[in-house]
Amino acid sequence: MKEEGGRVKDLKVRMREFALRIIRLYAKLPKSTEGQVIGKQLLRSGTSVGAHYREGSRARSTAEFVSKLGGGQQELEETIYWLELLQEAEIVKPTLLDGLITECNELQAIFTTCIKNAKKKK
Repeated sequence: MKEEGGRVKDLKVRMREFALRIIRLYAKLPKSTEGQVIGKQLLRSGTSVGAHYREGSRARSTAEFVSKLGGGQQELEETIYWLELLQEAEIVKPTLLDGLITECNELQAIFTTCIKNAKKKK
């Protein structure tokens, strides 16, 4: 993802912005039981992605780095699942979540590349 001026956005910043988007979405979900149950799951998984990345960036070994980013991938996959449920259950207008789902997929691709590169260096 590029910012104005063509610079690549720092991944830590991108992760934090993603988490903030998830938090804002949760705050706007309906107060129905369905909205809140799915929302809390989404909130947990969507905000933990950046934590996994940060933990991985401080890893003491390649194996630890791969493990932390692998955990982040799992959380991204779970986040996509909850977003799709919100869409398909029509709790949220489907088009409103397309950007978040796209971001999840892009972050998945970044994590996959990071993991593959780390394993090659090993």
